[in-house]
Amino acid sequence: MEQQRTLSGSSQSPRSPSSSPPFLSVSVTDPVKLGNGVQAYISYRVITKFIELLLSSLLFTAVLMCVVGPFLIRRVGTRKWNLDPQTNFPDYQGPEKIVIRRYSDFVWLRDRLFEKNKGIFIPPLPEKSAVEKFRFSAEFIEMRRQALDIFVNRIASHHELQQSEDLRLFLQAEEETMERLRSQETGIFKKKPSDLMQIFKDVQSKVSDAVLGKEKPVEETDPEYEKMKHYVFELENHLAEAQKHAYRLVKRHRELGQSLSDFGKAVKLLGASEGDSLGKAFSELGIKSEILSAKLQKEAHQLLMNFEEPLKDYVRAVQSIKATIAERASAFRRQCELAETMKLKEINLDKLMLIRSEKVAEAEQEYKEASFLKYPPLKAESEQATKTFETIVKLMNEEMGRFQEQKTLDMGIAFHEFAKGQARLANGIADAWRSLLPKLEACSSS
Repeated sequence: MEQQRTLSGSSQSPRSPSSSPPFLSVSVTDPVKLGNGVQAYISYRVITKFIELLLSSLLFTAVLMCVVGPFLIRRVGTRKWNLDPQTNFPDYQGPEKIVIRRYSDFVWLRDRLFEKNKGIFIPPLPEKSAVEKFRFSAEFIEMRRQALDIFVNRIASHHELQQSEDLRLFLQAEEETMERLRSQETGIFKKKPSDLMQIFKDVQSKVSDAVLGKEKPVEETDPEYEKMKHYVFELENHLAEAQKHAYRLVKRHRELGQSLSDFGKAVKLLGASEGDSLGKAFSELGIKSEILSAKLQKEAHQLLMNFEEPLKDYVRAVQSIKATIAERASAFRRQCELAETMKLKEINLDKLMLIRSEKVAEAEQEYKEASFLKYPPLKAESEQATKTFETIVKLMNEEMGRFQEQKTLDMGIAFHEFAKGQARLANGIADAWRSLLPKLEACSSS
């Protein structure tokens, strides 16, 4: 199932380039703890492979499967064949690249893609553990590794994001280069003076609006957009509720497994103090209890990795969609603000032209300045804001259809595996207890 889920997670975008598309395969493997104390972190080996499946290669493999048999097929599966794959990514170096990355590198990639690809749903990252003792537990590390693998493969399979220069740097740059890129802060203290001035103006404007009681910023009234927002917010609530109960199922399995283990030990001790058939029956009951305890613990882990984690991943995915919705709202307001500014400037210009007094010279100067505003930079900025908003709308519509299609596939797999695992566990428990009934019945009747 882990392989299934990785493949499913790595194909979030069902669409791909139309002509001879390359397959960009990325694996996040070998987590290793480095450093000590608060400076400790986990590093991962990120392996990138570039494979283009040509029709002739597929036909050749089919012939091998039919004629040569399973032995040779296994050799193909272990990559003993020395193929020379081609790629439509000329900037990438060679057919395979291995780099070392840490969690903050994945954060850097996510932030860069979000900043440069407005309207696209950037895949979510797993959150950091807030509890220190769980940060380096084997289970947490494996969950994060799996989530990071899904994250980067979703990007690598996305028809737009896979072309990103930031993705290429992430997959191919040396560790020193990535460290330098990470260290280039994007916070307020790295902004240019003009950016800082704009920030202060925005804050001042918001404070002024609050004091004067001005109306709230205009919002979109498109019915389809409102329907989409309602769907997204409802989906987040339902997914979060399902994930919460999936967590409780995992917890219940673990607690029951631990209780059976403790019960098994106690019954084995009880059997040791008894003799004959009763002692033997108690001993076997204890052994069965410990076996079932191990089954429950194993199923709890499978439930965590293959059911709770996919649900949690989609909660995070919906939060990423909400971030894109916020960007769309911001772009819409910016478009409206600039259009309103243009309109006000034109009205003021008309008023100035009607002035016939000692303010003529001042009016002429205002006229020259206002006339310039009909052209760049304000007009160009307004047109660019409209274009940006329209692009975001177009991309979001495409992304939503893609998201729903992939969600249907992933949730189908997760719930199918959940039901199959529960059936398997129930059958195993029933068979174990059933095998003890004859011996326990013999003891009770003697």
